[in-house]
Amino acid sequence: MKKKIELTETVLRDAHQSLLATRMRTEDMLPIAGALDAVGYWSLETWGGATFDASLRYLKEDPWERLRALRAAMPNTRFQMLLRGQNVVGYRNYPDDVVRRFIERAAAGGIDVFRIFDAMNDVRNMTTAIEAALGTGKLVEGAICYTLSPVHSVDYFVRVGEKLADLGVQIICLKDMAGMLAPYAAAEIVAKLKARIPLPLHVHSHCTAGLAPMSYMMAIEAGADMLDTALSPLAQGTSQPATEAIVAALMGTPHDTGLDLARLGELARYFYGVRRKYAEFESPVSNQIKPDVLVSQVPGGMLSNLVAQLRQAKAEDKLDAVLAEMPKVREDLGYPPLVTPTSQIVGSQAALNVMTGKRYSMVPTETTNYVLGLYGEPPGPISDEVKKKVLRDKQPITCRPADLLPPGLEEARKGIGSLARSEEDVLSYALFPDIAREYFLARDGGKVSSR
Repeated sequence: MKKKIELTETVLRDAHQSLLATRMRTEDMLPIAGALDAVGYWSLETWGGATFDASLRYLKEDPWERLRALRAAMPNTRFQMLLRGQNVVGYRNYPDDVVRRFIERAAAGGIDVFRIFDAMNDVRNMTTAIEAALGTGKLVEGAICYTLSPVHSVDYFVRVGEKLADLGVQIICLKDMAGMLAPYAAAEIVAKLKARIPLPLHVHSHCTAGLAPMSYMMAIEAGADMLDTALSPLAQGTSQPATEAIVAALMGTPHDTGLDLARLGELARYFYGVRRKYAEFESPVSNQIKPDVLVSQVPGGMLSNLVAQLRQAKAEDKLDAVLAEMPKVREDLGYPPLVTPTSQIVGSQAALNVMTGKRYSMVPTETTNYVLGLYGEPPGPISDEVKKKVLRDKQPITCRPADLLPPGLEEARKGIGSLARSEEDVLSYALFPDIAREYFLARDGGKVSSR
């Protein structure tokens, strides 16, 4: 059956998040923007995920300005963003009014496709975001986080997909954030999703375990419609399969993407130069095939950041021990898929368990909140022993976590006061109060570069 495969290019978001700790600056995106816009991609992933936080925290750039600048430079291609449901682009649940307003301003700033997921696959945490995004008239991808565990099955993933379809999403995304999706599993899940849900299916994976290119081909044969890829200088390893390789593999077949390899080669030459600029943020493991990810399940974007954090703590030699501890913590916590923010929760707890030498002797607030149910319903039961250690006499909640949150937008508006120059500034402060305030003060003092 003839069916063109559409590609989403991740070089401006997930690729550098996965390989370069999310450090690519806007100044390195704009010179190539016109050429990217002319390729004919189905979409460009340009925003969301960790890029919002990293822009403010590390690059001292305004993420909203990045979106507007890229949109002006690329008027012809759909812009796609990754949105963490009720977590928006942060690491905890935010009030419904903040979620709605953020999505409204993101759409106005140039986002055409909202890929919305929840780390727990708890659809309750995605409902407000999906409704808000649909209300803007933009395209909404409901994402199913893929993982391996005793409580996850093909039928489980299909049930999540059906719930998302019932909410009105126009596209289903199978999101394999750790690169664990094996070829035959990909074929089975894609075939069942396509048989049960009459919507386009987008597949996202990482090459961490070396499986993704094979899984993509099997997914195509089973009926997938779209794939995420990254230009070769920022592909493979903990990033996505190379765009050029997928285009070449499908050329002359019924699934030909129609993209020009010569044009992609010109883009690749530019990004090889860009990558060299960020060599200090390279992780020693980001370009290796790591089959042990099938055990640790660390997502691509987290691995480079975990290495950076351990390096900062002068504990890089503990990486293997932390990776070995992560599946044990994950089992204790009911097998959550490892994607932001659950990957950070499990990773931080594993690191503390290793560094202290005594499991759960130190428990971050985030782990406590997870066990309380403030991130949603775990896929499996949480260890009774961990519950006792973490909660003591507290009782977990059973409602949608955001139902416990009062409106937050007006409080943020008052809190940031005259430091906010726009509604977008208010939203940045609502999401990251300390980081945004520091950025605004530096900006007003003339210490933030306008690059």
